[in-house]
Amino acid sequence: MDPPRLDTGPQDGGTVATPAGDWTALALAHDKRAGKLRAQIRSAGADVRWDLRNVARLDHFGALLLWTAWNGQWPAQITVSPAQRRVIERAAGLQVGDWKKRQFDRANPIVLLGMAMLSFLRHMHSGVAMLGQLMFDLLRFLRVPHLGPWREISANIYSIGYRALPITALVGFLIGIVLSYLSSNQLRIFGASTFIVNILGMSIIRELGPVLAAILVAGRSGSAITAQIGVMRVTEELDAMRVMGISHGFRLIMPKVIALAIAMPLLVAWTDVMALAGGMMAAKMQLDISPIFFLRELPDAVPVANLWLGLGKGVVFGMLIALVACHFGLRIQPNTQSLGEGTTSSVVTAITVVILADAVFAILFKDVGI
Repeated sequence: MDPPRLDTGPQDGGTVATPAGDWTALALAHDKRAGKLRAQIRSAGADVRWDLRNVARLDHFGALLLWTAWNGQWPAQITVSPAQRRVIERAAGLQVGDWKKRQFDRANPIVLLGMAMLSFLRHMHSGVAMLGQLMFDLLRFLRVPHLGPWREISANIYSIGYRALPITALVGFLIGIVLSYLSSNQLRIFGASTFIVNILGMSIIRELGPVLAAILVAGRSGSAITAQIGVMRVTEELDAMRVMGISHGFRLIMPKVIALAIAMPLLVAWTDVMALAGGMMAAKMQLDISPIFFLRELPDAVPVANLWLGLGKGVVFGMLIALVACHFGLRIQPNTQSLGEGTTSSVVTAITVVILADAVFAILFKDVGI
């Protein structure tokens, strides 16, 4: 690379400016030569005669530098080859002075709405594709169950179900106590203390138990699933599985969906039992209602259909949490920032989907178990 330079000197009774070297983007970018040469060209004056025959290479960046330093017009005296003239003319045709900088307005409500809609459609497209792939994987699993990922399923049941028993028991027990205390204060005023069984039984078995267990699992296990798949993306394990011909859906997504569909109803039942235990303890302390009376009145106050409805919600909530967690895990890019953002989005979306699904259940089964 021959560094670009500009030599000026007297010749034939006048001043001649003789550029030399490589006037290219690479050469001009080195040591900030472009700014120095621009200042030299502008200080040369208007009566200078230009001779470009010593320029070894001239690209559009060099031609644009000369044209802008000439204030957008040809010098009165210039010696230039035909090839150099064509390059400078093309650079002159760019009309740099007419360019306008336009900044993308991200605060525009219409732009925000459009971006949100496009993001939602992309997520819906990926989610539907994942659901369809899950159906094919389940059919394959049913056709050859002995070749299924049994070890992965059992491992996920252990990590998602068994290891979540302490936290769900603690939270369920405390929620039962709080709900019983708040209800007993109002029931004592109206002399309807025995209705604490109806309130606790219906609210916990039908609504609070499934939703509470689902929220805890979404925050605990859903984030873990997303982070696990995201780390596999960062460490290129997913690419290695694809190269080895191992299906992501059959070995990663389907075992987690099946495990959550099995573990969630059990966690819902466990949360219901612990919440009712906490409610019974608070009812004994506040309203002097014995646990024996509570257990004897509970089957009459809460029809068994509510129990089956709560367990059915657990199955659906578990599958939704697994699908959402796997969906965001597979969308994580191989960097730590995307891993954190994907995990956060996974938890928030899973909880939102659970609440929306619970609202749909409430509308569809409003006449069941009443």
